[in-house]
Amino acid sequence: MQKVVLVIHDVRSIHNVGSLFRTADGLGVSKIYLTGYTPAPVDRFGRNVSAFSKVSLGAEETVPWEKKEIHELIHELKTNHFDVVALEQAPSAIPLDEYVSQKSVALILGNEVEGIPHTILDEVDAVVEIPMKGKKESLNVSNAGAIALYHLSNTNNSAHQ
Repeated sequence: MQKVVLVIHDVRSIHNVGSLFRTADGLGVSKIYLTGYTPAPVDRFGRNVSAFSKVSLGAEETVPWEKKEIHELIHELKTNHFDVVALEQAPSAIPLDEYVSQKSVALILGNEVEGIPHTILDEVDAVVEIPMKGKKESLNVSNAGAIALYHLSNTNNSAHQ
């Protein structure tokens, strides 16, 4: 069975990150990697961050997570036969519903305002986007992440059952 892991890069809001942990737990994500300045469930002194637990409802206790450096992580994931996929609006992006992988997938989500830097987009295997039908061009990162994780966890796993 294929795995789906989540990489949260430079997301500032503890509420967005906590929400993504909760979503990851509900959708069976294997692991979460926190990169850049993304806040963690524990502070630099190893103390639990109560605001995090409040939003995640304790999902940081049920989904394995780790802090990593993004470029090393991408190399490690590729070495371990993951397709590394960025969720971003970019000229090379394909619609999320057209993306299917034969491998396990690592989904990268980026900063709420700036998105994912080009230095990272240049390293990934694919860039996907959620086609927007309204006047707004984007969704909140935790909402977009939930949609993408749902698609990836159902589409990629059902393709091999």
